[in-house]
Amino acid sequence: MKKILVTGGCGYIGSHTIVDLIENGFDIISVDNNSRSSTQLLEGIEKITGKKVKNYKVDLCDFNDTHAIFEENPDIAGIIHFAAFKAVGESVEKPLLYFDNNLSSLINLLKCVGSFNIPYFVFSSSCTVYGNPDSIPVTETTPTKQAESPYGYTKQMGEQIITEFSRATGGKSILLRYFNPAGAHPLGLIGELPIDKPQNLVPVITQSAIGKLPGITVFGDQYPTRDGSCLRDFIHVSDLAHAHTLALQYLINGKLKGTTDIFNLGTGNGITVLETIKAFEKVTGVTLNYKIGPNRPGDVVAIYANNDKAKNLLGWNPAYTLEEILQTAWKWEQKLSEDEKLFTGKNITLN
Repeated sequence: MKKILVTGGCGYIGSHTIVDLIENGFDIISVDNNSRSSTQLLEGIEKITGKKVKNYKVDLCDFNDTHAIFEENPDIAGIIHFAAFKAVGESVEKPLLYFDNNLSSLINLLKCVGSFNIPYFVFSSSCTVYGNPDSIPVTETTPTKQAESPYGYTKQMGEQIITEFSRATGGKSILLRYFNPAGAHPLGLIGELPIDKPQNLVPVITQSAIGKLPGITVFGDQYPTRDGSCLRDFIHVSDLAHAHTLALQYLINGKLKGTTDIFNLGTGNGITVLETIKAFEKVTGVTLNYKIGPNRPGDVVAIYANNDKAKNLLGWNPAYTLEEILQTAWKWEQKLSEDEKLFTGKNITLN
């Protein structure tokens, strides 16, 4: 049972990946400073797996505190690195915050990888590295273009830093380029949990449907797509999580040729924002309140994946449909609402 360090383990994708890793026989520890997450999802992980995961509440931008985790756990065999700020719009408004947090934390982590000879490293990258591609679907060999946001730049730089580090040290790393993670664990015990106003489309949809948000703004309807709204590739978070387990096993089993490789993680289906809204209405029977707004700075117009490489080399096959993505997201949102009502009710009773 190899010990794996998951950074950002209290977050959305990190928590689902921990579940998948545990179900595949790995021993997990987490590091998450909870600046944009809470320990709530760790409780859900324990309910699903029966395993309590230890989380180090450490800011990876603090090298000494980061180094101490490795001193306490000299048997760490691999790292899956999620911890980063990820809101595209915020990164446009606060670029230095994103460059400082996302890159400083990565560099500190890699310093520890070198010092403690950690052999395997899996990086949470993004399709934002492609910018606005000349043609779609994109493959792993599609040239990366100018990023549309500082967030995208941090993923491009992160990939380059890891590639050069692995080449210099002989370590083994995989860069996973996500498209649009959405949905929730089918048991409804963990899911996306935005601390502030959600930035991603699906939680905006579910929060609007439940009444937490007054409505949905579709950012632009004049793009060169089927209906004028941006086009995306939505991948279920549990499918995405399993790809990390497969990537880690690929490294452990010595299948990687060279020191670094890249895999796209998407379904290969392009869906527009307006199509997603209509699909949600169809599968739930809930009518959504949405309006068309101006284009949003930092948004890529249209992108979806060619995922042949991940299928052929990792043996990865995404299983969830768009309808199932939206159904599980809605189930999770309803659970959160019920939990909130119960909590509020107890407060009223106690007072």
